[in-house]
Amino acid sequence: MRKIAKELRRVVTEGRIICIVCDDTLINGKKYPVVADLTKIYIEEGFIYRDKIIWIKPEGYIRISRRSGVILQHPYPMYFYPDNIQETILIFQNGKFDYKRIPKELKERSKIDVKEYQQNKWYLTTWNIINVLPLKNRIEEGIAAFPEEIPYRLIKLFSYVGEIVLDPFMGSGTTNKVAAMLGRNSVGYEIDLELCEVVKEKMGLKQSSLFEKNYKVEIIIREDAKHLRTYLQEKIRRQKSVVKNAKRKTTGII
Repeated sequence: MRKIAKELRRVVTEGRIICIVCDDTLINGKKYPVVADLTKIYIEEGFIYRDKIIWIKPEGYIRISRRSGVILQHPYPMYFYPDNIQETILIFQNGKFDYKRIPKELKERSKIDVKEYQQNKWYLTTWNIINVLPLKNRIEEGIAAFPEEIPYRLIKLFSYVGEIVLDPFMGSGTTNKVAAMLGRNSVGYEIDLELCEVVKEKMGLKQSSLFEKNYKVEIIIREDAKHLRTYLQEKIRRQKSVVKNAKRKTTGII
């Protein structure tokens, strides 16, 4: 992530904003402070720490997991591990922003709907937004896509019509799609070749249009790109196979 922070420091316009949707990660039962680590990295690379939004997901979509359920089996002190229904949106700024440089006409075209701002409580440091559910037959099936409402708010709040929105982790292209809807151009980088067709379908790039688009989108495939999802699925399959074989051998010894 430090390499990415350095590159963003280089390419992002003076005074403009970096938004990172992230959260602390649990791996093999051990919790890693990703939010704190990223904050430290970006500040060390010269960004201004501007703010932090907590994205809260609906409680009803979370079931008691094996982690939080431990206390049901052992209702005693020291067995508590809570389930997470939030993610963090870190907001950094690349130096000071010159408000006078933006033409008045562009400001008016990019004006934020104050009624929407107030009704949906964008002004709070907590945003209650429904997450993308893992439903079948959706374009992003099997992909950890975040809801369009998040880039919608961030793009409206921190960019002007006609500007370029950069997503260095494009994924299924949610940010690029929303940028286009809001009249912004976008550039997306991706390492997984299998997501390119998903992005094209999501943005309607596969279909020829009778109307001229008011935006440009550029998809950049990284040099180290591969069929990542297939690779990871095969890796998991091999690991499971090794575990099963190990169990069979153990059973035979017993």
